[in-house]
Amino acid sequence: MNKKILMIYTGGTIGMVPSPQGYIPSSRALYEQLEAIPDFRHPAMPDYEVVEFHPLLDSSNMTVQEWNKIGQVVADRYDEFDGFVVLHGTDTMAYSASALSFMLEHLSKPVVFTGAQIPLCEIRSDGRDNIINSMLIASSGVVREVCLYFNGKLLRGNRSTKRSSDQLAAFESPNAPILAEAGITIRYRERALRQPEEGPFRFQPFDELPIGVIKVFPGIQFSLFESIMTESLRGVVLETFGAGNIPSGRDSLLPIIQKAYQHGTIIAVCSQCPQGSVTLGTYETSKALHDIGAVNGRDMTTEAAVTKLYYLFSKGHSKEAIQSLMSRDLRGELFETEL
Repeated sequence: MNKKILMIYTGGTIGMVPSPQGYIPSSRALYEQLEAIPDFRHPAMPDYEVVEFHPLLDSSNMTVQEWNKIGQVVADRYDEFDGFVVLHGTDTMAYSASALSFMLEHLSKPVVFTGAQIPLCEIRSDGRDNIINSMLIASSGVVREVCLYFNGKLLRGNRSTKRSSDQLAAFESPNAPILAEAGITIRYRERALRQPEEGPFRFQPFDELPIGVIKVFPGIQFSLFESIMTESLRGVVLETFGAGNIPSGRDSLLPIIQKAYQHGTIIAVCSQCPQGSVTLGTYETSKALHDIGAVNGRDMTTEAAVTKLYYLFSKGHSKEAIQSLMSRDLRGELFETEL
């Protein structure tokens, strides 16, 4: 009996067609293109059903509502299918994959995000390989977590980040090993795969919350951000230099961060460096962040840190619990020991 896969089509380049306004999503085109791929009629391919979002979205327009919608579809059809493939635009795919990794608690089935840099309707589309291998991975029973497949590599969803806007190798996971590689065969790295968590599957939707990201740069005028550091701001991901360093000087961020912390805002520190870990206190310019209560984001991506904040706040945890949990590994999103 063939495995059954639910394909969730949210939009994105993979199903787009040309128009006078540029590429636009098209449901008709996707179905026609899928039917035209001979591999989908191969006996080794799983049976599948398609759930389509209305409207189809460019991934730039993804919001918390769409994350919840994808998660709800998986939850509603969880017992009917052996795995799930999410067709998604590349621009925010890493955010959505990270979000799903947290909201799908005790997941024991594969959820594979994929898409394309070139639409299926074009002659050199990378979408064919991406979707075929994603279907095979989702039906293999080997992987049981939220992943992202692109250009021959399977990455942990909450470890992935988009690295290129014009190369077929659009994604990477700089602080974690790839989970599988598709060559002549699909070779899984068993030691890198997560084991399912004990307990019944549960879907935790995200609340729509005021969460921000501030990227530090040379000469930044921190005072410009003071107006957003209000009591309503729940969390901030601070993208610092290197291992957690920020500029010091008269226009210092520290009083603003301290004010936000006193208001109850969680400050999570991530590095702008694609590879490596935040180690608050290694340098004088990062010790102050530690002293005022900022959270060490370790080697998390910004995508993982943002969606993890949404998750922990949506769970109703206290500020103290969130402070602790942000530095703990929940879904393989960070290493708890320093790199």
